[in-house]
Amino acid sequence: MVKAAVLYQIDSDLEIVDLSISTPKDKEVLISMDSAGLCASDLHVMKGEIPYPTPIVLGHEGAGTIKEIGPNVSSVKVGDRCIVSFISSCGLCKQCRLGFANHCEKHYENTHNQLDGTLRLTDQNGKEIFQMHKFGAFSELQVVPESSLFKIPDELSSSAAALIGCCVTTGLGGMINQENVPVGSTVAVFGCGGVGLNVIQGAKILNSTKIIAVDVFEHKLEFAYKFGATDVINAKEDNAVEKIKKITGGGVDFAFDSFGGPLVMEQAINSLGKRGTAVLVGIAPVGKTVNVNMVELVRDQKKIVGSYYGHKSPHETFRKITDLYLAGKIDVDNLIREEYKIEEINKGFGDLERGEDGRGVIVF
Repeated sequence: MVKAAVLYQIDSDLEIVDLSISTPKDKEVLISMDSAGLCASDLHVMKGEIPYPTPIVLGHEGAGTIKEIGPNVSSVKVGDRCIVSFISSCGLCKQCRLGFANHCEKHYENTHNQLDGTLRLTDQNGKEIFQMHKFGAFSELQVVPESSLFKIPDELSSSAAALIGCCVTTGLGGMINQENVPVGSTVAVFGCGGVGLNVIQGAKILNSTKIIAVDVFEHKLEFAYKFGATDVINAKEDNAVEKIKKITGGGVDFAFDSFGGPLVMEQAINSLGKRGTAVLVGIAPVGKTVNVNMVELVRDQKKIVGSYYGHKSPHETFRKITDLYLAGKIDVDNLIREEYKIEEINKGFGDLERGEDGRGVIVF
């Protein structure tokens, strides 16, 4: 039996329950979770803004220690500490072979079931439980595909590793993996949560001359300075687009929406200078659309791109980020605001929804 936080109904708290878990099958491992981050994407699911099947164990940002391996597992062994990618790349589909394992076609054939289409968790009523992206980090133990795992060194703490599993990779990777980012570019980041702070760190690594943080909470803007912001704008008090253009003399080279909302994305696009690129890294509620000035898009040669899970292969981005962390080039530890027990998970999500600084982490 394992303790897990399960979403049984939309618009309700997660329920802490005991689940039965099966042994790992071919190319699967049993992992004991050490840490799991609390992400706004989980909140979107809980509110029904992203339609996932229920009942489901949420959580997609985590790290743990391997307890058991199934048949034909060769890349990891019992005792290895690993980040778990929430995209289980097959290595064989077109996207994987092009180097974009974040778009693995096999993974999305049956997103919340294991690669063979079956499930590994059952509750006390005999109900099968889905795992968010074949993972479901909010459980003491989980069966996950071998291809999800990235071995980490002893110097990397489990809580920091958990954050690399999503928010650091999504934000920092979304910045450093963009094509053709010139040295000295100007960058605006809309939303200073876990993902936005890591976009800021990525811009700092790439020697951006202006890194402008935009948010509606003053305390989050102050926090952004610690990670490399050169300027901050409170969008409740100022017209963010006008102020960005004033600071940069016409608009930024890159504008990131880490929040995931139509108004914010429109502001990101409108804050661009000529030949600027707007990047959407935040997940918006399903069905939302953005109004775009088509004339400006053509005449100013603006670009609008989506960036999912670091823009490229998650494992390769994990490697880059781990190397940067060990070299002291990025700060992951101070992103962690508070650690919670699994029984406190709903409090943690409440703190996230209220806009607290940094990232909350479940420690098992």
